[in-house]
Order: sequence, then structure tokens, then C-alpha cells
Amino acid sequence: MIKACIFDLDGVIVDTAKYHFIAWRRLANSLGFDFTEADNEKLKGVSRMESLDLILQWGGVEADADTRLELADRKNNWYVEYISAMHPDEILPGVLDFLAELRERNIQIGLGSASKNARTIIHCLDLDQAFECIIDGNKHTKSKPDPEVFLLAAEALGISPAQAIVFEDAAKGVDAALNGGFYAVGVGSPDVLGHAHFVIPGFDGLHFNDILQGIGLLAHE
Repeated sequence: MIKACIFDLDGVIVDTAKYHFIAWRRLANSLGFDFTEADNEKLKGVSRMESLDLILQWGGVEADADTRLELADRKNNWYVEYISAMHPDEILPGVLDFLAELRERNIQIGLGSASKNARTIIHCLDLDQAFECIIDGNKHTKSKPDPEVFLLAAEALGISPAQAIVFEDAAKGVDAALNGGFYAVGVGSPDVLGHAHFVIPGFDGLHFNDILQGIGLLAHE
């Protein structure tokens, strides 16, 4: 029944939140206010321009459209500088083994990320050949919880949403998967992701049958 797994990138395959945090904080500081890790958590699954709007709002800074674009580019240039130095050791525990098991089972693997830098990150992690399709922020226009990114991935893989499991670390990402008719697996805390079909702390020691059992597609042994 399940023919594909579609993964978010940040917080699922690799943790780039720290690099977003460093870059956003650098921008906030340059504008005269601070940006905390708690603030950064509120930006999970939020697009770059929407994140900028929130940060400017929190800092009490008004900016016209041209200035906002310049600020977003400045932050992104810093972020790209940081992620360009990433390496495969930063792939989260258990991810490579889980992807290898999916390949052995002939389960298709897709990536659905809001990040416009997804391909840069994937290349730095040496995962260029790991995904049959990569739908990033350059290929879709609607932000999660709109399911567009995952629907485009399903279309690229030639499967229906009901045949795919989406792995997400953000509440809005889980919402997007559910809104699109996918099975949703939250990666992180049940307190935040409890509306998913199943929640896991990470992939370390996890097998595909564990996921199938968790979402109710395989009887418990």
C-alpha cells in the first residue's frame, strides 16, 4: 500500500535550525534587537519572507518591500555561507540506515522542503543520489500548512497521497501532510506533533515496520 516516503529536510534529515538561528540573530542584532532560540522555534516550517516579517514585527522594525527583500537576501547569504561548510557527519542519527532500508524495499524516496537551499544542503551531505525527487522552495509557492509541496512530490513520484508517508518535524508540516491526504509521521515531541498519525523521537534504531505499525498499517507482533 505504501509506495513512497517523503521527507522534510530541516529537523528530519539534518538539523539546520542552528544555522538559521545564527543567521537570523545576526540580522536582528544588525537591526538593533535580539533574537532568541525560543523565537527561532516559532519559525519552524515558515517561509523565509514570512519569517522575516515576524522577526521585524517582534523587533518593532518597519521596512518597505525593497528593504525587506534586501534583508532577506542578507540573511540568506549568511545562512548559505554557514551551510556550505556542512558535511555528512551532520546527518541525523539513523537516517542513512532508514533510507537504505527503504531502498531495499523498493520504497520511493522524495524530499519536500520549504528551503530554497535544499539542494545545496543535500549536496554538502553527499545525498544527491538519495532522493528520486526534490521539491524545494524554488518549485512551490504555497507555504505549509498548504499541502502543495507534498502534492508536487507525490506527482513527481507518480503516486497518490494515500500511498505515501510524510515525515515532518513542524506542526505546520504535519498539518500540510494531513491536509493533502498523506500519512503523517511527526519527528520530535508528541506535545507538538501529537496530531500526526504517529510520532517518533528520531530514526536511530527505527525500522520501516515500526512506522507501518505506528500508523496502523501493520499489526503489532
